[in-house]
Amino acid sequence: MTRSMLARSTMPSAQHPQRWDIFCTVVDNYGDIGVCWRLARQLAVEHGVAVRLWVDDLAAFARLCPAVAPALTLQAVGGVEIRGWQQPFPEDITPADVVIEAFACELPESYVAAMAQLEARPRWINLEYLSAEAWVADCHGLPSPHPRLPLTKHFFIPGFDEKSAGLLREHDLLARHAAFDADRWWADQGGTPAEGALTVSLFAYENRAVGALLGEWRNSAQQVRCLVTDSRVLPSVSAAIARPLAPGERYHDGALDLQVLPFMRQEDYDDLLAACDLNFVRGEDSLVRAIWAGKPFVWHIYPQDDDAHRVKLDAFLERYCVGLSPAADDALRAFWHGWNAENATVERWQAFAAHLPEIAAHTRIFCDRLAQLPDLAKTLADFCSAPV
Repeated sequence: MTRSMLARSTMPSAQHPQRWDIFCTVVDNYGDIGVCWRLARQLAVEHGVAVRLWVDDLAAFARLCPAVAPALTLQAVGGVEIRGWQQPFPEDITPADVVIEAFACELPESYVAAMAQLEARPRWINLEYLSAEAWVADCHGLPSPHPRLPLTKHFFIPGFDEKSAGLLREHDLLARHAAFDADRWWADQGGTPAEGALTVSLFAYENRAVGALLGEWRNSAQQVRCLVTDSRVLPSVSAAIARPLAPGERYHDGALDLQVLPFMRQEDYDDLLAACDLNFVRGEDSLVRAIWAGKPFVWHIYPQDDDAHRVKLDAFLERYCVGLSPAADDALRAFWHGWNAENATVERWQAFAAHLPEIAAHTRIFCDRLAQLPDLAKTLADFCSAPV
């Protein structure tokens, strides 16, 4: 089947906004719910749809959004209805006009059966993980008929060109970054960095390479102000300095000024990315936000047992590095590969750092180019509101 054969459901009337259900299981320390929460808010605010977000771990969700009450299985936050996804799933729930299963989570069987009973059957979207690989162009938007029921699921794959579903980007995000007051932000974090200092945010998975990196920063001729997020990388940082660290603590040694930040709301994390000269990020959500911040970044991709993540990493590098000088290209790839292999040597860091001015200018161009493409929420909304 081709994209021209994509099924379309009946549109809601003008008096009643389209209803969307987004299902999310919280895996990998908030990455999945991070994407779903951004998407749900943007759909509600910018596209006027009624969004119901089903989440199986409200306590984890509450760390990203403190307004969420973990004990309440029904609540409204930010224009979105939040529902606790419990077992057994309620049988009196009427499926929405659009149903999104995020990142291959499995919808409740009773809900799928109810979808099939509706006269105007819902659009059923399988929102996949982000990928820069070439196969996305052939798979994005393809239909997948249910083996037994009169339902069809469509695959939506976020990506980096017009043949993908695009990337999440609120309509005012780039304008907010452009108007960001970095001096005021740093004053709120305990003082403006020293003149000429390199400011770094560090958000990553566990990584043995942290020790060598902090050691190099400690002995650097340039002052380094490093802000570490309360995340899975924090034990690696504590091991590297042989001292347990907790949110709110600050550590000085040589040229290194290291500060541990408490867990952040998404809006605060966007500000952190905008404030720093270099951002270490991990997973999917923070990668995309680092791109929109337009600052140099280092991506720690989610490691997989079969090393499939290395293919995904190289596919992104092939897109991101286009336009860099050969020397900067080599240095960036070497450091990124070393960081992901937990072997980011001092020599690799020094070569990468030497090219940061060029990489900074290049990243702004990369950001601007991607901003010309439709964002993920718009791509979804357009597809799911198209007339028959």
